[in-house]
Amino acid sequence: MDNVRVILWAVFASLLWISITTYQQQNAPQVPDAPTALTTEDGPDNLPAVDDGALPGMPATNADISDSATTVATTSAPAKDKVIAVTTDVLNIEISTRGGTLINALLPTYPVDKDNPDIPIQLLNNDPETLYLLRSGLRSTEGRPEATHHAVFTSAAERFELGETKDELVVPLVWEEGGIRVTKTYTFVRGSYAVNLDYKIENTSSEPYSMFNYLQLHRAYIPVERSMFNVDTYSFDGPVVYDGEAYEKLDAEDLQESPLTANYTGGWLAAIQHHFLSAAVPSNEATYAYKAGFDGRIYTVTASSPVQVVAPGSSADISAKFFIGPKLQEQLAETADGLPLTVDYGILAVLAQPLFWVLQQVQKIVVNWGWTIIIVTFLIKLVFYKLTQASGRSMAKMRKLQPRLKALQERYKDDRQAMSAALMEMYKKEKVNPAAGCLPMLVQIPFFIAFYWVLLESVEMRQAPFMLWITDLSSRDPYFVLPLLMGGAMFIQQKLNPAPPDPVQAKVMAILPLVFTVFFAFFPAGLVLYWLTNSVLSILQQWNINRVVAAEAA
Repeated sequence: MDNVRVILWAVFASLLWISITTYQQQNAPQVPDAPTALTTEDGPDNLPAVDDGALPGMPATNADISDSATTVATTSAPAKDKVIAVTTDVLNIEISTRGGTLINALLPTYPVDKDNPDIPIQLLNNDPETLYLLRSGLRSTEGRPEATHHAVFTSAAERFELGETKDELVVPLVWEEGGIRVTKTYTFVRGSYAVNLDYKIENTSSEPYSMFNYLQLHRAYIPVERSMFNVDTYSFDGPVVYDGEAYEKLDAEDLQESPLTANYTGGWLAAIQHHFLSAAVPSNEATYAYKAGFDGRIYTVTASSPVQVVAPGSSADISAKFFIGPKLQEQLAETADGLPLTVDYGILAVLAQPLFWVLQQVQKIVVNWGWTIIIVTFLIKLVFYKLTQASGRSMAKMRKLQPRLKALQERYKDDRQAMSAALMEMYKKEKVNPAAGCLPMLVQIPFFIAFYWVLLESVEMRQAPFMLWITDLSSRDPYFVLPLLMGGAMFIQQKLNPAPPDPVQAKVMAILPLVFTVFFAFFPAGLVLYWLTNSVLSILQQWNINRVVAAEAA
């Protein structure tokens, strides 16, 4: 095996792998055939076609009750819709009294870009063109009054603020009709993007009240135009569901022809985008019916619980959670099992997750993410020091053999078979392995790819500054200084290693630093910083090895 050829194949294989994983990010997998729906005893199973109301369907035993009739009954209330403003240290939320729906969400600590710090990221909104809502409600299975997202709730106030002295903010909403009183309570906690949702259903009537609860994501589908100049566009943007063990990306357009129908225990639903998400997490103690559909403009994902009966004169409690904010992995893990999977590190997540953990622990000490990347790169280099030292010695010996290699090439220039035999004899005599130099490159490829996705997908590094002109490690170097330095380091690294015996390969290797410089120019600055640091450390190590081998030979 030719050493240089293996290195070239390894390099281009890594670039090809990044291209493949990027393509997978752009193209969500086809939704599989729908599993069997819940039984009559389990709960709802017949979600109608997606419409503006998007109410979840009735259980099979009550299929004769139409959604439209129920909608008319709940939307005929004369009360006027109001908007309740909720302000915490990390969230600015608007809640409509119509259903207690979350209709607007701003993240004041996360600006759209560093040049406009006063313009926060917006997730939820009530604009018809970009509609993005988190709904919830209760449905009656017997045509009685119901607290759906069409019902009108009342609130004691129109503004709630966490303030400086409280760590928890409680926002109660009340609906009452036909002997049924529902208190829908949102609880916000300081520093948290998770929102607790609690229902208290009181039945003061003389008849049992049969109902089920649901959580629903309702969002306009806006296709993303991919651009190599904007890393945000290469992350999946759309609905996802989790079945208790694994999560699945749903292609909105595929849902129009093949709606999702499934039963999950311990699952959740969400809409994800680069660095941010909105998720609805039902109770993990029951099996929920999940439905997802698309009407050509808006996709709707709903999780409906089994039927629950509240006896006359008694009450029932239901709990769920919403998460609206950045993909902070610690908070995601605290909110629901599997929710950290929305930080999509791809197939190398098994390597990327511990790598991120190490980065996070170092960052807590040094604070600066740029220095964190440099330190972790040094630690990785230290772990593989013995491996790279052995291959480095082989490369140094190969470098010393360069005059003899050229002599063999001249002697057997017309007989390649004889030249190969002579080369192998010389390698054997000098105890040199020409393939040893490719091993460090093969070791670096998985870390390179893992680092790429960690830097691209981890919101903790979003807009994280390093120093001087590098104000955002998750985006490209605005002045291309780091890529140029990296290209220069690769050129120096080449000079310390033996030149390929094949003139064509030598020319290819000569232009490789230039190719990498252009290619890395559009990569996140943090990734270029990693590769630059790795190259500098490799230069120092190889220089020292060359010096030691030369001294031993002398």
